[in-house]
Amino acid sequence: MSAVFDVLPEHLAARARLELLFDAGTFRAIRSAVGDGVLSGSGRVQGRAVCAWAQDGSFKGGSLGSAGGETIARTIQRADSMGVPVVGFPHSGGARLQEGVAALTAYGSIFRAQALARVPMISVISGPCAGGAAYSPALGDFVVMTQDAVMFLTGPKIIERVTREQISAADLGGPKVHGTNGVSHMVARDDVHAAELVRELLTFLPNTIGAGTPLVPPVDAPSGDPSDALPDSDRQVYDVRDVAAAVLDAGTLFELAPKWARNLTVAFGRVEGRAVGVIANQARYLGGCLDAAAAEKGAWFVNMCNRFGIALVVLSDTPGFLPGAMQEQAGVLRHGASLLRAFGAATVPRVTVTLRQAYGGAHIVMNSRDLGATLTLAWPDARIGVMGARQAVELVRRREIEAGADAAVLAEAYEAEHLPVRIAAAAGFVDEVIAPSETRDRIAHVLELAGTA
Repeated sequence: MSAVFDVLPEHLAARARLELLFDAGTFRAIRSAVGDGVLSGSGRVQGRAVCAWAQDGSFKGGSLGSAGGETIARTIQRADSMGVPVVGFPHSGGARLQEGVAALTAYGSIFRAQALARVPMISVISGPCAGGAAYSPALGDFVVMTQDAVMFLTGPKIIERVTREQISAADLGGPKVHGTNGVSHMVARDDVHAAELVRELLTFLPNTIGAGTPLVPPVDAPSGDPSDALPDSDRQVYDVRDVAAAVLDAGTLFELAPKWARNLTVAFGRVEGRAVGVIANQARYLGGCLDAAAAEKGAWFVNMCNRFGIALVVLSDTPGFLPGAMQEQAGVLRHGASLLRAFGAATVPRVTVTLRQAYGGAHIVMNSRDLGATLTLAWPDARIGVMGARQAVELVRRREIEAGADAAVLAEAYEAEHLPVRIAAAAGFVDEVIAPSETRDRIAHVLELAGTA
């Protein structure tokens, strides 16, 4: 056995995952004599100090005992006191029944340490994560699941016993489930890929709140105009990630939760080497309409970026909020208000670029001027208004249409008179109408000013 794995047997699987995360030879264990199925310590990730802990699922079924719980809690507290990120690898069936309330107390200490922490917290789920163990990832900032991971509060056997419902572990809490409900933000092929994702994710994050995001050497954006991604017709869809990629440093688009609320894209990237968070309406799904799920996703992302001091780039192209009884029942008002609150309270630099259209409440909620945007830009053909032209004339010119007036002609006239972005810009509601090719330079200028303030 190599010196790398010269530890207690119950630490073997846990040690292997930690070694995948850290730079070779940098991991140093703490509390290794305590054992109890948990290994913790610190090391370096691309030369940067990081703390981490991992559970071994083969030790007493991965159950958490009081000693192991104390190790995890102390690791999080240690990371917080040193001001470095912490990565956890839970692999657990929940609290150790033989220890009773002591095991529950251990979970309580972990949860409190997480609630108080000011450092980035990342969880990697590579196997079962059940019961109290499942709360820890949800309390953190980011969750990575491998293809064979499962995570739930109550397992299939108990569910069947209580409700007689039969369901597999994967269908109950696999990555397909949690990738669409927002619990998991990344899905990895295996442990190696999970470690690669975490290592890349850390490059966008500060060590702790207020520390500033890492700077890397600038990389030019891909050649071409970002508006090349837009189709000729407003009724055609496109992938907003193509626009984002044309604005960001080449190869830096790092999307989060791509299967959750697919009508809103959130991602990390860089502009001239500075980390940014991108939040964009995705026309490929629901035509870019906002709904309850998208508002919830957006609020999570904006709050997280603001917490860690990451500037925001907002690409707005939305016809409005999705109407309907189902949306009201889903709490679209509450979730929409959460996104409004997130943008309104954010203190990081944030630039909004209206690409094609922004109507009604969706225009406001996508980081409008009066929510405190640092800079609001728009492309020349964009339109901004209370609602689209056709819907507007059906309301304000209803009697004329009933009398035989051509609704299409009326809509064309309304659009020309009220919706061109130059009208909003002349009134000061948009700071500047720019050529799409200027977008990256404008964003970079704001970030540079903020970085030297």
